Amino acid sequence: VGTPMSNLKIKSITPIGSWSGPTDHLLTTPEEFAQGLRRIGTPLYAVDHGEALGLASGGSVEMGGDPQGDPRLHGLPLLAVSPTCRPQNFGSASFARDHGVRFCYLAGAMANGIGSVELVEAMGRAGMLAFFGAAGLGPDTVEDAIDRISTRLGDLPWGFNLIHSPYEPLLEEAIADLYSRRGVTRVSASAYMDLTLPLVRYRLHGIRSDPSGAVVTPNRLIAKVSRIAVARKFLAPPPSTILAELVARGDLSEEQARMAESVPVAQDLTVEADSGGHTDNRPALALLPTMLALRDRIQAEYDYAVPLRVGSAGGISTPHSVAAAFAMGADYVMTGSINQACREAGTSDTVRQMLAKAEQADVTMAPAADMFEMGVRLQVLKRGTMFPMRAHRLYDLYRTHAGLEEISDDERKNLEGTIFRKPLEEIWNETRRFWEQRDVTQTERAERDPKHRMALVFRWYLGMSSRWANRGEPGREMDYQVWCGPAMGAFNEWVRGSALDPWENRHVPSVAHNMLHGAAVITRAAALRTQGVDLPATCVDVLPRDPGELEELLT
Repeated sequence: VGTPMSNLKIKSITPIGSWSGPTDHLLTTPEEFAQGLRRIGTPLYAVDHGEALGLASGGSVEMGGDPQGDPRLHGLPLLAVSPTCRPQNFGSASFARDHGVRFCYLAGAMANGIGSVELVEAMGRAGMLAFFGAAGLGPDTVEDAIDRISTRLGDLPWGFNLIHSPYEPLLEEAIADLYSRRGVTRVSASAYMDLTLPLVRYRLHGIRSDPSGAVVTPNRLIAKVSRIAVARKFLAPPPSTILAELVARGDLSEEQARMAESVPVAQDLTVEADSGGHTDNRPALALLPTMLALRDRIQAEYDYAVPLRVGSAGGISTPHSVAAAFAMGADYVMTGSINQACREAGTSDTVRQMLAKAEQADVTMAPAADMFEMGVRLQVLKRGTMFPMRAHRLYDLYRTHAGLEEISDDERKNLEGTIFRKPLEEIWNETRRFWEQRDVTQTERAERDPKHRMALVFRWYLGMSSRWANRGEPGREMDYQVWCGPAMGAFNEWVRGSALDPWENRHVPSVAHNMLHGAAVITRAAALRTQGVDLPATCVDVLPRDPGELEELLT
């Protein structure tokens, strides 16, 4: 710091023009370079300043030629240009316009209300889009959240989650119908392995043509997927078999069904790489380009009036990952794990403390409550909790036994003493009362099928472990189920020693603005590097800053 950048071999760069201006204002040290790059709304010009590198933020530029070899040109040789890079310009302009957002930055729906009313509201007021985490909640609770969010945000952007529920199809149908009835026009569809009737019915609710003849679909789906086969179904028009069934049920007219053949099930597709919760642990660097290529093929095949869009999720936790996603062609980015550590998330301070200490290796896979019988797993925090080990033990018992009655006395005693802390019969009674209110067909089946009864009892633990974590249940810390991906560790490393290091200072809008601003700084530095200016890493400062300083840098 403080040493002019004279060690760079700038003579190897062919000038692209000339720059003229007061040389006493040139930035010439790494510290000054970092300051200049942080002011993302001001263009920078790299010049040959007496065989040393200088950055100018003003003056005049004439493109073409070399002032040292052309007597008609005046000033210093211009080596490269780093243009302005404003966060609102990242991503797809059509995505921002269609969803009414200023920034193509989304907060994903964390289940059980972790993606809370407060989180959705904070993001909406910041010009971004967040989804309420409706998965795992009953219709009454979800409808209450709709009341609160729609009243508080009005026309500002907001959305809700619809999760695939293969073992609770009635709940999925009830939530989808609730969204149509209550005018929820943005839904993040997650964990789908195939299209379902309630999902497609929601998407096509209210489909019509405008006076110009264009097809209008009031309800928008943003589908989160990680597999090509599933992505293809979402990007294509609804299957004819589902359309025929919707017509037969009276949910669509014949004319509406014909209109539906010209629109995709999901206009926007979120590519989910290695993430918290349900995940296939796919690498983003390989998955995103594959999905972008699929998007282009399907768009060419169907020639949709509004082009398909693809966003990136999973591992989005630092300015570097945001910059990389947009550089690869993402239309938007979606964050998840890092929002759970913020003040607005619907979880406990104990969980926030646990997440703030997490490193990238502190996560593992564990059985999922909603798809327990299928052996589906999700990614959770393993540091500070025994949940993953205990959940795996329950699934092993489920897989090798036909019912609770087959479990040995010693094993049963161990379960009742360490995991359930109650007799299994008492757990079953609680479970039965729950399902009698939520879906009586589950208890009816359990009375006939001992293995299903065992699954419901074991799912009691998997379901309660998340709720214990969310409310910070004392004495159950070792059983906390905290959905988390390696992104959390990367985030903690990035913010170390900054204003966002203490979890008490983490708010979703502040995190988002710092991520976007840092991505802009990285993009500006990359522009110089691609033109041959070899900037040292110390010149690229993306440490988080408080909102006041960020605002000053933007102006």
